[in-house]
Amino acid sequence: MKFVVFLMSEGEMPPWDEQTEEQQSVAMQRHDDFGAACQAAAGVTILAGEALDGMPTTVRTRGGERSVTDGPYAEVVEQLGGFYLIEAPGLATLLELTTLLPAYDLQISPVGEEEAS
Repeated sequence: MKFVVFLMSEGEMPPWDEQTEEQQSVAMQRHDDFGAACQAAAGVTILAGEALDGMPTTVRTRGGERSVTDGPYAEVVEQLGGFYLIEAPGLATLLELTTLLPAYDLQISPVGEEEAS
């Protein structure tokens, strides 16, 4: 199964630009540890993963009219900071592996696995 893991805000950590170099180094090491654990786990492959930079662009279509604006549509506390696209045998395996990541709030969604009815 494929899953996308959205890294939502910093969770218990201060925002990235407010962290000390030591805190940032620890967070990056946790990402490295996560990657190594995924590589070592049977049936788990990180297919893609990136931090997101800059201001997002929101595209909305209402009444046949398209609008493009800078920034998220809704003002939210949590901001999407990055993602991983991972192939894993199941959600339980992935949940165990994500304990190695920094204390982000995560959103995990299956990708392309909708069953035909």
